[in-house]
Amino acid sequence: MSAVATMLPVTDTDRAKEFYSDRLGLPFQGTNAEGSLMYELSGGTVLMLLPRETGSQNPSTALTWEVPDVAAEIAELEGKGVVFEDYDLPGLQTQDHIADFAGERAAWFVDPDGNVLCIHEAHRT
Repeated sequence: MSAVATMLPVTDTDRAKEFYSDRLGLPFQGTNAEGSLMYELSGGTVLMLLPRETGSQNPSTALTWEVPDVAAEIAELEGKGVVFEDYDLPGLQTQDHIADFAGERAAWFVDPDGNVLCIHEAHRT
């Protein structure tokens, strides 16, 4: 096995395209015959946004990107209108949107259809 494809449900492809292309800056590759929006990510990974009548019903993280600096990425994405989540739960607290774990720092946001997305960085040694 090599490249991976991940598929997320979206209810409005125009709104999803604006979010993933304009706000997240992902390179749009086109629309397939079924109307799914296609994005090619690093390493040959493909993100497909599938038109569906209902958005995500999954409260768990659907997709995570590794970034070199979570705080800098948050600032850039907030400047494009992305809203980050804050948590105060047992085992998961954020400060300035960032959760600091033993081996990484992470921050979460939700797309217009309820898909939970994450950016994370490994701790620098």
